[in-house]
Amino acid sequence: MTERMAALADAAIHVVATRGMRGLTHRAVDAQAGVPTGSTSAYFRTRKALVEGVVQRLADLDDAEVAAARIDVPLDPDLLAEALAHVLDQWMTTGRERTLARYACLLEATHHPELRGILAHGERPRAQARELLAAWGAEHPERQSRELVAFVDGLLFDRLVGAGALGAPTPGTPESRAELAAAIRAAVRGVLGK
Repeated sequence: MTERMAALADAAIHVVATRGMRGLTHRAVDAQAGVPTGSTSAYFRTRKALVEGVVQRLADLDDAEVAAARIDVPLDPDLLAEALAHVLDQWMTTGRERTLARYACLLEATHHPELRGILAHGERPRAQARELLAAWGAEHPERQSRELVAFVDGLLFDRLVGAGALGAPTPGTPESRAELAAAIRAAVRGVLGK
């Protein structure tokens, strides 16, 4: 993705996070990015291409954050819980708009089968979880990795937009990261049967 496309995709992410998928238009992205009308459509010809650009940008940014947290190295379960808690907390604070846009894109794909390709971006965390669980001696790393990723996805959703947001510590605080880490640690131990 070129620098210009990334900037337009970032503007589109903001539009989706603040207005929902219905608000995502080429004109809205042009206005948000502060570029002349028609600029976004020059790079993303169709709405589908624009949504795909948003999804690709979300995946690129998420991959960069996960790599920075060093989750792809063989960590012990406690270190993994700490690293994941840090990433999830970021996704609820500085990355909040991206997280909201990701959920909107996933929901959009349920109504538009041609966009289901966005689900493929969820394969990387599943592969990482599978590798880690296998290294830790999990009996069924394929199944158990799906369970662990589903738990972490659900935890993020609950804390950001679900009922869990009502009583959880404020995102961005040490209490928030500690509670997230404790939940992830328990999930990892449960999946591993330890």
